[in-house]
Amino acid sequence: MTPQQDAGRDGGTAAVPAPLEIVRVPTERRNQATYDIDRLTTLGILREINAEDATVPRAVAAVLPDLARAVDLGVEALRSGGRIHYFGAGTPGRIATTDAAELPPTFGTAPETVLAHHAGGAPTLERAAEGIEDDEDLGRDDAGAVGADDLAVGLTASGRTPYVAGALRAARRAGAATVLVTANPEAPLARDADVHVGVDTGAEVIAGSTRMKAGTAQKLVLNAFSTAVMVRLGRTYSNLMVGVNATNAKLRGRAVTILTEASGMDEDSCAAALTRADGDARVALVTLLTGVGADRAAAELTACGGRVREALQQIGDAPEPR
Repeated sequence: MTPQQDAGRDGGTAAVPAPLEIVRVPTERRNQATYDIDRLTTLGILREINAEDATVPRAVAAVLPDLARAVDLGVEALRSGGRIHYFGAGTPGRIATTDAAELPPTFGTAPETVLAHHAGGAPTLERAAEGIEDDEDLGRDDAGAVGADDLAVGLTASGRTPYVAGALRAARRAGAATVLVTANPEAPLARDADVHVGVDTGAEVIAGSTRMKAGTAQKLVLNAFSTAVMVRLGRTYSNLMVGVNATNAKLRGRAVTILTEASGMDEDSCAAALTRADGDARVALVTLLTGVGADRAAAELTACGGRVREALQQIGDAPEPR
């Protein structure tokens, strides 16, 4: 019998459990403010959760300079023709998947512009498979498509997840820029990233339940990251989603509303401009603000990388956004 086996009662063998690993990271500590949570009324429980949740935006605010560096890397990657890849397991992977999925309908990006890689793929989005996050080789394999012009963003509350480690290390070997987003300012994997956004969310309401404050922080960070990247790339005009393409009735209605807000013109005029622009709200907006035809508006936008303000400057004076 090898040291890796143990005799069972039926004379067979049983695998020895994996060595015990003690995890000492901020999110695993007990929260002194919630020691009494199991003795409270329903309202009391909710108040304690809410009080802890309220600390998260301040923790995110403290790392905005690091997040700004991450955004700049994302802008550089997309401007050079590269892509952004998210890598995460469990809650961080699910948050990343949602963020990436919502960018095309919001900003009109191609689906392959920002890609999310969740440990275990689609099945683990619906049903947790906790052990898979320990597979560093899986992270390495999932990062096989990362190129030198890309940006790899690893997400892990603890800052030590092997799946994320494998992905970031593979991305670095490919020459890609790397970002790590954690809830641990002292994350071990920070050495594998060009930028570490380490949000100090502290102990969770329920010790180790990183779907709570750590998850909220990662949602805030990714929302800010991807939105800022899109704004920097000119996917908005003022605070309006002019990158949206009117591919169905709902989006067409949204696009017309956006055009009326941006131009000050009536809905019929905006709807007609949108039709002439084949559903491209940016082209329609440039025609409305300058009076040029849709073909020229489209050509100017192409030359400016889709940035409405630059296209307007190329064509001539245009009013400030409403």
